[in-house]
Amino acid sequence: MSAAAANVQVLLSVGVVVVSVRAVGSLIAKVGQPRVMGEIIAGILLGPSLLGLVWPEALEFLFPAGVISALQAIANLGLAMFMFLIGMELDFRSLRGRGCRAVAISQASIVVPMVLGAGVALWLYPAYGAGADRLAFVLFLGAAMSITAFPVLARLLRETGLLKTRTGVLAMTCASIDDVTAWCLLAVIVAVTSSTGMGDALLTIGLAVVYVLVMLKVVAPLLARFERVPLWAVLALVLVSAWTTEQIGIHAIFGGFLAGVVMPKREPWRQEVHDRLESLVTYLLLPVFFVVAGLSTRVDLLTSPALWAVTALVIAVAVAGKFGGAALAARATGETWHTSVTLGLLMNTRGLTEIVILTVGLELGVITPTVFTIMLLMALVTTLMAAPLLRLIPQREEALV
Repeated sequence: MSAAAANVQVLLSVGVVVVSVRAVGSLIAKVGQPRVMGEIIAGILLGPSLLGLVWPEALEFLFPAGVISALQAIANLGLAMFMFLIGMELDFRSLRGRGCRAVAISQASIVVPMVLGAGVALWLYPAYGAGADRLAFVLFLGAAMSITAFPVLARLLRETGLLKTRTGVLAMTCASIDDVTAWCLLAVIVAVTSSTGMGDALLTIGLAVVYVLVMLKVVAPLLARFERVPLWAVLALVLVSAWTTEQIGIHAIFGGFLAGVVMPKREPWRQEVHDRLESLVTYLLLPVFFVVAGLSTRVDLLTSPALWAVTALVIAVAVAGKFGGAALAARATGETWHTSVTLGLLMNTRGLTEIVILTVGLELGVITPTVFTIMLLMALVTTLMAAPLLRLIPQREEALV
């Protein structure tokens, strides 16, 4: 396909993607699941895992090589914007007065699954490492096990009526700390993975630290002087920041995230920017990302009982680490078993954020399409199980905060 033809074909492909993702998202929302999970599933169904099996000609027509390249560029833009919105949602003022308890729960929910995930990765590496650096493979899978999907968690809390309760606020606070810690860990892992030696890795980490300081100590105070930062300036900062972190060697998603963190928390300006960009990201950019991720998902590669056994093991370890780490830490800090189990279920949701991390690993060559598929299935199962299990827990009256 010529470049001109691909440029026209991408219009049809994106149109089909937007409609399909929205339709499946609406269907799954009717059974009490977050809409975004249906959208992720739709992306997988449009890839080789289903459409490529039942109608390969349609897959080739919709997503030829030239169109995939264009979709990948759109997906990268979508990732940067999505991470920007996550960064904007983080409000470190919410940590005040919650200190030790929230930190203990969040860090336990990172350390325990990361250690367990690293142990599984060491066992998997000889058969599934595919020549990747063993340290990078182990660290990456460990980090991927430890993430919590902040946006999905917020949506779950809203739909279950827990958002403004003490448990809901504690969960959001823990997830905020969890996200910041996990993204910092991932940035270091990506720096190590992308470098050619220890000196190169230290240089990348050093440049990243300098860039973070510049954003927090120079850019953030500068933005705070403006009553309303123009939307064009916000978009420019997101794109330039994403490009800068890519050049540093820690992936564009971190630049988008950091641009969101330094945005002024001034209302109602912040909410206005969030609402205007969220529609673009939710209805256009993220659906394209879902399909790009779906094109890399190959459930058809899981052809043996051994591979499905590995998938089941990964899911079990992920649940034990994240749910167990958060619940036991909550109980150890004085929470009731009811609150502790609820927190464990909430922190176990991985959703879209997990797929972002897995996509980074696939791009870097740290994981293969088979491992990507196994981990993606783990993300889906651990997120889909949250809503029905929460309904099984007897609801208790909690004061609104």
